[in-house]
Amino acid sequence: MIYRKATQQDLESLSQAFNSYRMFYQKKADVKAAYDFLLERICNNDSEIYVALNDDKYVVGFIQLYPLLSSTRMKKYWLLNDLFVVAECRGQGISVKLIEMAKDLVRSTNACGMYLETEKRNKIGNNLYSRSGFKLMDDVNFYEWTL
Repeated sequence: MIYRKATQQDLESLSQAFNSYRMFYQKKADVKAAYDFLLERICNNDSEIYVALNDDKYVVGFIQLYPLLSSTRMKKYWLLNDLFVVAECRGQGISVKLIEMAKDLVRSTNACGMYLETEKRNKIGNNLYSRSGFKLMDDVNFYEWTL
């Protein structure tokens, strides 16, 4: 397995994995829109995407983080927004390795930490995050406003 920062050369297989990730969250399949979205992220450098590639150089897992700022800490703070491993490659430690890469990003950017959210029904993810050192914040309320 090869782990590294995503490049435009990864977009074909990355957009397939990203599409599967979105479908996990009950979104309509749209590989072209996924490709365009990821291309924009990479070209604009407004997120950090790390990939796991199999021996055929096909993306089998990815993690995407967005930079935030913490006013109270006066430092950068990362949002771990997306983490996904294709079904046939799960159970091989790929998610753990991608999370370690995200932790390295936090350290290398002198950020104060990273934040994530996941659905309560995502039992595998919730177990993974606890095992990876994330603390469940039960003393805050999470609100959303959408159009």
